[in-house]
Amino acid sequence: MATDYSAELRSIEAAIFGRRGEGHVHPTNERMQALVDLLGDPQRAYRSVHLTGTNGKTSTARMVDELLRGFGIRTGRYTSPHLTSVTERIVVDGEPVSEQRFVEAYRELEPYVGLIDERFDVPLSFFEIVTALGFAIFADVPVDVAVVEVGLGGAWDNTNVLDGQVAVVTPIGLDHTEYLGDSVEQIAREKAGIIKPDATAVLALQPAEAQRELLRRTVEVDATVAREGMEFGVVERRVAVGGQFLALQGLGGVYDEIFLPLHGAHQAQNAVVALAAVEAFLGASRSSGPVDLDVVREAFAAVRSPGRLEPIRSAPTVLLDAAHNPSGLQATLAAVAEAFSFRRLVAVVAVMADKDVTGMLELLEPAVDEIVVTEVSGTRRMDVDDLAALAEDVFGRDRVTVEPRLDDAIESAVRLAERSDDPVISGAGVLVTGSVVTVGEARILLGRQR
Repeated sequence: MATDYSAELRSIEAAIFGRRGEGHVHPTNERMQALVDLLGDPQRAYRSVHLTGTNGKTSTARMVDELLRGFGIRTGRYTSPHLTSVTERIVVDGEPVSEQRFVEAYRELEPYVGLIDERFDVPLSFFEIVTALGFAIFADVPVDVAVVEVGLGGAWDNTNVLDGQVAVVTPIGLDHTEYLGDSVEQIAREKAGIIKPDATAVLALQPAEAQRELLRRTVEVDATVAREGMEFGVVERRVAVGGQFLALQGLGGVYDEIFLPLHGAHQAQNAVVALAAVEAFLGASRSSGPVDLDVVREAFAAVRSPGRLEPIRSAPTVLLDAAHNPSGLQATLAAVAEAFSFRRLVAVVAVMADKDVTGMLELLEPAVDEIVVTEVSGTRRMDVDDLAALAEDVFGRDRVTVEPRLDDAIESAVRLAERSDDPVISGAGVLVTGSVVTVGEARILLGRQR
């Protein structure tokens, strides 16, 4: 009889989701280190590119992955959180692992999970278990290099049992202050922990206080450093249909006429950071010259980043974006203004209660005509009535619609976007944003994914 891996995967998901979730952090990787020790350190079976930062990590990881595969390198990619299925977090050669592989890997891991739970007062979390699964699957495949995004922070993050040959730090801002510190300097100090001895640190353009901490760390561990604005950067950027054309200064030279099918200056920045990371991994430099331009062009043209300013339908245009903090939302709104000429724009917003919600609403207020507030699943979500009260303070009651269900909220937003005295409805848009969970559930409702 054929095994029903879908049913078993749902059972496993229920079991691990029932553990301490990603919103309930115990800031240590002691348990994680003990677990990989029992497993024989699978994370040392391959080289790795390790990414941290506040925004842009997942998109940058996808670009690094695409570029490395373009050069014939077999990759594993580990990112979080997922949009709709936990298997999205563990990607081999550009494809999420199958339900069968995930289930079989968990079966092998489960006895070791029990041993670690018995050893420590705090049991393993959901994130620790899935991270170990990813590392074990990558070793079993095997992959040549793993592209790994931190879950939270850096030094004590569960992924930091890696010794990444390349450490990437995307722009740092204020987020998760309850765990990482209430200043950019403190957060940068924590994130700098992924920079290991003799590694290459690829640093996106940073606030001065963050840059100081990152550079201090590179000196401490004798790491090589490559900085946006110094060793690499965006030379030129032109808006194009479906994305943008870029000229990028990499570590080995200039790469021109790069088409990136993603919108916004922030994605151009992610692209040049990813390029520098791959050049560093491949050993490219000014003396060696650039890597193959045709491979770079082809790889960037193939990049996709679901849930990042993703058009999901037209007439009116519905965009999904997983911005979940003010700095991320600011980049999103700038990209919307640049790439789309909306006559009328309505936002659908559902957020997590531990975020700077007021800061996000204040950014949205001048950018959209009306807002529909709602809520999504999960214990971290902000109640729709609490969100409505904050929104009314910023927008005024007349511009706020309250819909407790996300499907009703999207329908209401579409009606509001189309409402106009102008008989021509083209140019209307809906932006669904506020959290990764919001976008994941919207993708399911709009038929993009299960």
